[in-house]
Amino acid sequence: MPPRYFHTLKTMDSLNIIARIENDLTGKFGIPRQSGLTKMQSRIVFEPPYRVPAALRGIEGYSYLWLIWLFSEAMRQDWSPTVRPPILGGNTRMGVFATRSPYRPNPIGLSSVKLESVERGTDRGDVLIVSGADIMNGTPILDIKPYLAYTDSHPEAEKGFALTDRAVLRVEIPVEKSELIPSEKIAVLRELLSQDPRPRYQHDPERVYTMSFGGYEVSFCVNDDLLTVTDIKSSGPFLI
Repeated sequence: MPPRYFHTLKTMDSLNIIARIENDLTGKFGIPRQSGLTKMQSRIVFEPPYRVPAALRGIEGYSYLWLIWLFSEAMRQDWSPTVRPPILGGNTRMGVFATRSPYRPNPIGLSSVKLESVERGTDRGDVLIVSGADIMNGTPILDIKPYLAYTDSHPEAEKGFALTDRAVLRVEIPVEKSELIPSEKIAVLRELLSQDPRPRYQHDPERVYTMSFGGYEVSFCVNDDLLTVTDIKSSGPFLI
């Protein structure tokens, strides 16, 4: 093979983790299926070698960013050319490159997030505050690039089989349960639950699901379009 090919492979093997994301999504279950579906805020904390203020010069001029990240909880040695998208019931196979499945030849994710602010000069360097991430707490960030509406936005784009007409659920959290979670997190939890965290092919109204969120285990069941929280338990101290 040409020398240039080997140079490319060597470069790919030396990708650097530049930052990690911090938020209340402490488990894989319940993570939004796409970016931008909730207003939940996250912190992008840079690794020590990249805590260089000059690297963020001018970033406040953008309202949205692209995050390129690693599916660190979905690493596999092999790959399959087809996957079963949950949106199709979990039984129909589609080509992996026609989906956003985490099980890919290279476990790399791409998310568009809103840049809310930049915290300058913290004890961990400059920190980005973003909203709308569909990324689990602690996930490695490989790169950050500005979102450019004039090239990145395509309102006329075909949706393929990734339909977006699923109804938003009503969420009921008993008062005695909601008091167990800090008030500033309740609105975020409601928003996450309203997206229906269940696998799309599961509709048993008697089944109880449990989702990890910000140091809590939140249990719920769903009947028609109503999601009811049945229990909330602390899973230990958690700070972002």
